[in-house]
Amino acid sequence: MRILILSHYFPPEVNAPANRTFEHARRWVAAGHDVTVVTGVPNHPDGVLLPGYSNRFLQEERIAGIRVIRTWMYLAANRGFSRRVLSYVLFGFMAVVGSLRARRVEVVVATSPQFFVGVAGAVVARLTRARFVLEVRDLWPESIIQLGQLSNRSVIRLLECLETRLYRSADEVVTVTRSFVDHVARRGVPRSRIHVVFNGVDFERFTPRPPCAALRAKYGLDGKFVAAYIGTLGLAHGLEVVLDAAELLKEQPDIAFLLIGSGAEADRLRAEVDRRNLQDTVRMPGLLVHEEIPAWLASVDAALVLLRDLPVFDTVIPSKTFEYMAMRRPVVLAVRGEMRRMVARTGTGFLIPPEDAARLAETVVRLRDRPGEAAACAEAGYCWVRREFDRDRLALQMADILAGEGPASASTPGRACAT
Repeated sequence: MRILILSHYFPPEVNAPANRTFEHARRWVAAGHDVTVVTGVPNHPDGVLLPGYSNRFLQEERIAGIRVIRTWMYLAANRGFSRRVLSYVLFGFMAVVGSLRARRVEVVVATSPQFFVGVAGAVVARLTRARFVLEVRDLWPESIIQLGQLSNRSVIRLLECLETRLYRSADEVVTVTRSFVDHVARRGVPRSRIHVVFNGVDFERFTPRPPCAALRAKYGLDGKFVAAYIGTLGLAHGLEVVLDAAELLKEQPDIAFLLIGSGAEADRLRAEVDRRNLQDTVRMPGLLVHEEIPAWLASVDAALVLLRDLPVFDTVIPSKTFEYMAMRRPVVLAVRGEMRRMVARTGTGFLIPPEDAARLAETVVRLRDRPGEAAACAEAGYCWVRREFDRDRLALQMADILAGEGPASASTPGRACAT
């Protein structure tokens, strides 16, 4: 197949949409498909160009056999709603322009979270007479409404109308969670055209390994039990709870928290660490490149998956969870909904209520004091993701859908190995 992918994010950016798009695309190339990605210049999450790139109108490179067409972007940090939306809209326009360089496209894949990329995908598919596959990673505008970033009812109705038309325009809709299926179906899309392809793990990169002594020493973590959040420091994650938990544990100097990444909340969180005098308990190393994440995960004692206590997050499965488990790390999940049900059924993580600092502090102490229990749960998580979330299998499943041959949903994740 000749596959054209439109994605706002792509490596060297390190968020979940960039990782999924790249990992699928490189496997499709290895399987003999011709893959072109239209994306912007890398600048997420701070709105600053990554080294080695310039913000030219169009430029090309090849990554792992993938032809990558990068467009000019209005650079905006992952904060400030109006500037971000302007960046999204302008990239949608530029994605159509960049797609004119693609050759004899057979299928167009547009991936959210921002659905102006989806609009661009629908336009390009119409222009090229190609099949259109929409990948829904986030529910717009519902998520931005619940995060308090949009309240104008006229704008909301307009965006909801656009959302419905976009879903209906796709030949196939691929979601990353089962919970999204009902939402898309309520917009009038036949369930036979809705497919679930979960996020997965690249087991060549994310595999258990010894901790990196140099990393622990660099950040003063020797002899400490370290609980880490790695990812976007954004509005969706409620990361204030980490600072609250750290404050509760200030009298236990052998416990430390890591907040690794950057995003809309990074500056505020750093200021709050200073204001509360938590420098001995909370470390914030900053943004990582994707290649550094496995070494960090191998060097911490517990991994945190955090979301705010909002109904929209009932439908979310944080993809970082599977990478944490693949590294055989015990995982603390402060989540609701589908992710919580999956972990409860399989016994693969420590579940606490979202935004509950006392329970987070209590659970971190429990993991420190009961290493055997932590190790058993980590082993269960490792077995589960090895069996159910192999990126190789999921990429092939997605390729079948692009060709019009895919099943309506992925296999239901089963119970993990015994602990």
